[in-house]
Parts: sequence; C-alpha cells; structure tokens
Amino acid sequence: MIALLIIIAIFIISVFLFMNQDKFGSLAKSERLVRIKNSTNYKDGKFINESFTPDLAEGITYYGVMKNLLLNKNTRTKPDSILPSKKTNLLNLPKEEDVFVWFGHSSYFIQTDGKKILVDPVFSGSASPLPASIKSFAGADIYTVDDIPEIDFLFISHDHWDHLNYTTIQALKPKIKQIICGLGTGAHFEKWGFEKEIIIEEDWNKHVELGNGFKVDTIPARHFSGRGFKRNKALWLSYVLQTPTKKIFIGGDSGYDTHFQKAGDAFGPFDIAILECGQYDLSWKYIHMLPHEVLQAAKDLQTKKIIPVHWGKFKLANHNWDTPITTLFELNKEANFDILTPMIGEKVLLNENQEFSKWWEAIN
Repeated sequence: MIALLIIIAIFIISVFLFMNQDKFGSLAKSERLVRIKNSTNYKDGKFINESFTPDLAEGITYYGVMKNLLLNKNTRTKPDSILPSKKTNLLNLPKEEDVFVWFGHSSYFIQTDGKKILVDPVFSGSASPLPASIKSFAGADIYTVDDIPEIDFLFISHDHWDHLNYTTIQALKPKIKQIICGLGTGAHFEKWGFEKEIIIEEDWNKHVELGNGFKVDTIPARHFSGRGFKRNKALWLSYVLQTPTKKIFIGGDSGYDTHFQKAGDAFGPFDIAILECGQYDLSWKYIHMLPHEVLQAAKDLQTKKIIPVHWGKFKLANHNWDTPITTLFELNKEANFDILTPMIGEKVLLNENQEFSKWWEAIN
C-alpha cells in the first residue's frame, strides 16, 4: 500500500510539474480577467459559442473517439513519401508584390499593400506539448523562424497547440511588431515576455483600426480553446482583414454555423476566404467543418477564391491525409469556386489568376 501511494504521489507531482511549464501559457488574471467576465460571450466561468455546441456528436463518447484514434488501422492517414514543396524566399520579396505563402496546416504568410502578416505559425515539427507526438509530415517543415522577415501583424485564431506554438512564438519574438488575438490569449503572450502594448486582444464583433488603411473585424467561430485541463478560458475567433486593396477572411477552426452568413452579409463579398478543410470527423462535426460545409461557408461569405488550410501537415483525424482536398475538389464540380492549392512554400500572387497542380495526386 505504501509503495502504491508513493507511485501515485510521484505521478501527481510529475503531472503538476509538466503542466506548469511555460509552454502551457497562463490563465487570465487581474484586469484581463475582469474584461473577460464582462464579455457577453463568457458565462459560468468559460467562453461559449453562439449556438449550442457539444464537444462530440450525439451518441459519441470520449472513450469511443480515443479508441478509434488509437486503434485505427488506416495506413493512409499520413503520406508515404516526402511532400513536394517550393520554397519562396520571404526575406527578399519585392515590396510591391502581394503574395500568400502556406506553411502547411493553418500556418501562413501574407504580404499585401506593404505589410507583412503571419497567421498561427507552427515551425516546431509537432502539434502537441509532447514533441514526440503529432509530428509533422515528412517534407512539411521546410521553413524555420530564420526564414521569416519582420512581421507587422501576427494573427492568432485560438490557443490550441496546432495554432499557437510556444517554441515558434518565442523564437519569433524580436520580429513581431503587433499581435492580434482573442480575449484571454494575451495572457499567454505576456507570460512569454511580450510587451502588453503590442497585444490587441478582442472579443467577438469588434472593429480595430490598424493604421495605413488596414483594419480588422473580429468574427465569431464555432470551436473551443485550451492548452491544458481547463477549456474555454480564452476566446477562439476568425478575422475580416481589410487592406487598402483587399478584403480577406482569415478563418480559424470552426464548425459550420450562421456566423459565416452574417459575415458575408456584413462584409462581403471577399476577395479571398482562407478556410479550414481538414482534420474533421462526424464525431466532432460541430467544431470542425465537413467538406460540403466548407463550400457552403464560402458561398455564405460571397468569396471569389478559397484557400483551403488545416490539412497537409499533421494527422489529427482518421481520414486519409489527402481526403480533405480531394473531396473538396469533387464537391466543387458543381459549386465551381476558384480553389487555390499551392504546395507548401509556393508563392500565390494575390493580384493575378494562377493555376496550381494537384500535387497531392502524385503521393501515395
């Protein structure tokens, strides 16, 4: 009995020490917590979605989901060969070029109207607090922090590990001029040594003037947040970014809901909508869109072009690694959207019409 109690105590202490590492960030305190509690989207100690949003679909249990993930025998959840890429030199881009560069999953770079923008950067090779787990696909990590120029605006959609990476953010610190994030997420950045003055931390449905013709509106998403055991202490969101020449929908993780239609009615049409299209499952259909819902969201937003993200780098679901994009193209035969599918690192010229190869078809 004594030996068992010692083992339990050691386990509890180990978990406590692990969870108290800096990479887990911090919960909101003091003035930030007061502001959160005053939000109409915060009830009973946590943020809530606009619509009722269960974590799992009806009849599904966490045990069943974990069993399915761990015992799944599908051999195509990861590519068998190295992903192709075209590495764009971001340090020497002509200032007049307006470009988009995808880093895989939900990480990407935008240069437009003279400003450099970075969204949800993850360059650590892992989407987990355990570096040996949820590792990136071979060939997906062609960029490092050294390849990233000085950033005018860093956008963070929410604080999950595949969108907010401690190692990456710490290394980027000297290059970041301004951070835009949801309520509560700023607590992580302050714990990590960022100056409070550069953090723009907002609730849903807020308008922020960024200067020089740039402005952003924060849009609800249908998702959740959390880096540890406590969930929904920081807000998840999408953004409407308006530049002097463009209107871009920066979509974070989200299940389908009425917020897309509301955004389209209020701000559309969009030049580009960057939407998640992968790591979905019927078991969690309320917090990640299914392929047909991606196209419906694009229709709601009244967008001219779609850039699909949240695929092509990490295995977070049991579908084939390329099913999100192949299904999206199949469904698009009727919808007929202009879907842009660059390789990781390939330059997308935002002021031109381009055709991209279906590069994933050459990979097993």
